[in-house]
Amino acid sequence: MFKQFLSALFILSALAADAQHVLDSLLIEGHYRVYAYNPTVKVKPGASLVFVMHGSGGEPLGLVRRGAKLESHSESDNVVVVYPGGYKRYWNECRKASTAVANVQNLNEEAFFEALISLFVSKYKINKKQVFATGFSGGGHMSYKLALTMPGKIRAVSAVVANLPTDDNMDCSPMNMPIPVMITNGTADQTNPYNGGEVKTPGVTLGTVRSTDQSFQYWAKLDGYTGEPAMSVMPDGDTSNNITVEKYTYRGKGKPEVTLLKVVNGKHEFVTDFDMFEESWNFFKRQIGK
Repeated sequence: MFKQFLSALFILSALAADAQHVLDSLLIEGHYRVYAYNPTVKVKPGASLVFVMHGSGGEPLGLVRRGAKLESHSESDNVVVVYPGGYKRYWNECRKASTAVANVQNLNEEAFFEALISLFVSKYKINKKQVFATGFSGGGHMSYKLALTMPGKIRAVSAVVANLPTDDNMDCSPMNMPIPVMITNGTADQTNPYNGGEVKTPGVTLGTVRSTDQSFQYWAKLDGYTGEPAMSVMPDGDTSNNITVEKYTYRGKGKPEVTLLKVVNGKHEFVTDFDMFEESWNFFKRQIGK
């Protein structure tokens, strides 16, 4: 009875926010975990599945507008987009110092995402070998966790404005399996410092993170790369600001791609020079079939 009431409440609030997206829940180890998606999307069997995750303090429906460009490719690229929700707006990711309830209670995020994958296999017959994850800020950290602890079930990840925790702030047990990773970080970010240090977020303690270069090289080393990455400059999608985007890529035959988008003068926000989640999908598409 409670679950029916909860689902009805979620759906009503979702309809008020977006006429196409609905909010539903799964009961995972005694906790209702929410997620949003567009049930009207038409895809063929074998579609890809992309998880798009909100930042600390956010919620799934608040990210739907940001995922619009990515979702515009749903039918043409045969991809389902799902917006999972953190427990009480936060994730149990890999930051040991986090005072968020999800971390303190050590919620089983892997069980949540495994249940979501199974649900959308049943609902849309998605391809379990083409499941991807991207997220902003805390959602980026959750993407890292999936890459560290579920690399056999997540094909690739894209972390936006997020650096890996420092060794003393890491409470995940990495499986150390090579996996494609893209990182998008701003050099002027005061919340997730580009050069590493303490993450400063009101209302919660999150500890320290590595620098962007250290995070980038962590994945590059894991994926078997040495030396310098290839560098290029992305087209300037917004000439009204002082932001430029440098792209650094490791890509080798038989190896997962590792890419860094260095947003010069970028802050802890969504930039207007390119769409971060659409670019994540472009990265994911390059990994299909490898």
